[in-house]
Amino acid sequence: MDLFEYQGKQYFARYDIPVSPGGVADTVDEAVVQAEKAGYPVVVKAQVQVGGRGKAGGIQLANNADEVRKHATNILGMDIKGHVVKRLWVEHASDIAKEYYASFTLDRSAKQFLGMLSAKGGIEIESNPESIVTLYVNPAEDLDPGAVRKWVDSAGMKQDEANTIDLGDAAKAEVVDTLLKLYRCFVEGDADLVEINPLILTPDGHIHALDSKVSLDDSAAYRHPEWDAFRGLQVMDEREKLAKEKGLQYIGLDGDVGIIANGAGLAMSTLDTVTQVGGSAANFLDIGGGANADVVTNALTVINTDPKVKVILINIFGGVTRCDEVAKGIIEATKRVQLKSPIVVRLDGTNVDLAREILDANKSDTLIRAADMLDAARKAVQLAGGK
Repeated sequence: MDLFEYQGKQYFARYDIPVSPGGVADTVDEAVVQAEKAGYPVVVKAQVQVGGRGKAGGIQLANNADEVRKHATNILGMDIKGHVVKRLWVEHASDIAKEYYASFTLDRSAKQFLGMLSAKGGIEIESNPESIVTLYVNPAEDLDPGAVRKWVDSAGMKQDEANTIDLGDAAKAEVVDTLLKLYRCFVEGDADLVEINPLILTPDGHIHALDSKVSLDDSAAYRHPEWDAFRGLQVMDEREKLAKEKGLQYIGLDGDVGIIANGAGLAMSTLDTVTQVGGSAANFLDIGGGANADVVTNALTVINTDPKVKVILINIFGGVTRCDEVAKGIIEATKRVQLKSPIVVRLDGTNVDLAREILDANKSDTLIRAADMLDAARKAVQLAGGK
């Protein structure tokens, strides 16, 4: 579950991470009220879960109530990359001496928590990825303050733009303290990602979070009834909303090859293979071990709502799940759902020979069996108009 900027800052504040004073507004009048509370000058910021707000005009500085009214009027209702602005965050404007970048996430391949830190924050981080210094943390151990101090030093965090003056002891202590709190927010807060960009140094030598990006681990929601307040304000992709209603693990992407697989690892491998042969996946969809007719029908229904999908690739490996039952489920599902796209099916595992007989008996121009995953990906991409 991804939070809006203001929600992320509220989350940070629970862990005593310093943030700018401000408030949310859904109307122009509310924006003026929040500006008066925060104190001028203020920044009026569009609340959408997409990048590029600044370039789109969704972040504006205001020095008085008239300017707040003007900017709030222009930003509310603005379309930023398909996201319509319905809410604003109005915060006290901060003077900035230096911008840094900091984040914590999970490196699944390393099976460790991963911290990333850079002396180049804000938009500079995009053109200077080599400036990022990493720190791996064993999830079974606490984050050592001494290791954080060395991390800050190795990132080359300086006080001035010429990078010639070291952070003073007080400011460095604040950086270390903020990073320790950010890690606590990540772990105790059950987050998949916590990111501050930029983490700023003010001219008077203090540190605080000027922006926030927080993604919460939905599987930990049972421990956090307070997340319900966040969930009610989420702008969910219609495909993802429908998948959630049907109990499916689904993530919408921007390609034209719809993906159905059983198991997250196989689903990811399928996405990678489609990319390898020159295609682009429209989604990640894991139907787990229950690949019966009802589950397959639900999966096809969700993918069928995506107007960009030109072909559907079903990739199933039968272990406990029998391939012949999956094949029967696919045939039954195609009778229930009026599909707009052809299906390429790859099955392997338990009872695969019987499954292939079932598919071959029902094959058509819109139901195509593939020999293996690479063959399936190639056929799918060709049908989608690719290589």
